[in-house]
Amino acid sequence: MANIFYIHPDNPQRRLIRQAVDVLNQQGVIVLPTDSGYALATKIDNKKGQDRMSAIRQLEKGHYFSLLCGDLAEIARFARVDNAQYRLLKALTPGGFTFILKASQELPKRIFGSKRKTIGIRVPQSKIIHALLTELGEPLLTTTLILPNEEISQMYIEDIYDCINRQVDLVIDGGGASFEPTTVLDISEGMPPVLIRQGQGDASAFI
Repeated sequence: MANIFYIHPDNPQRRLIRQAVDVLNQQGVIVLPTDSGYALATKIDNKKGQDRMSAIRQLEKGHYFSLLCGDLAEIARFARVDNAQYRLLKALTPGGFTFILKASQELPKRIFGSKRKTIGIRVPQSKIIHALLTELGEPLLTTTLILPNEEISQMYIEDIYDCINRQVDLVIDGGGASFEPTTVLDISEGMPPVLIRQGQGDASAFI
């Protein structure tokens, strides 16, 4: 049965952040609050963790997982970014956007497959996620927590815990969260960005 941590959204307790990172370093799968609802996450190289997340959501093989990154340097490691794209990313991060970029050679092939050409990347505003990524020192592999037969991200931490506490290793309660999805911008073919989904972020000045 998973532990549940209450981590303050504005002042994350470092002791709990370290314990959460310990869970991740032991190949764990966690539930965490993002700017756009709750998500499942594990380390970027954790194939078993990826399989567990797929099982929880009953995802089809080939589902595109995303990366939660802490800064532009992490983005540039796992994606190909030119100068114009870098300026866009700098202007819009952190924030409510998911960017589709060309994947770099650093992306683990056993996780993403050898034919994967693009990757979805986010830099959330969440102080909890920022603290986790800083302590961990690398991005997180993630997918929105939408349970089978549901259409939107789960809203209540109690319901999440009741549903999947035996399928994950840790649930982080970060208080209230926004449940408006991110704005998705495809810049994999360069600029200007292509709007795939309008959500939280306003990119009208760049489109």
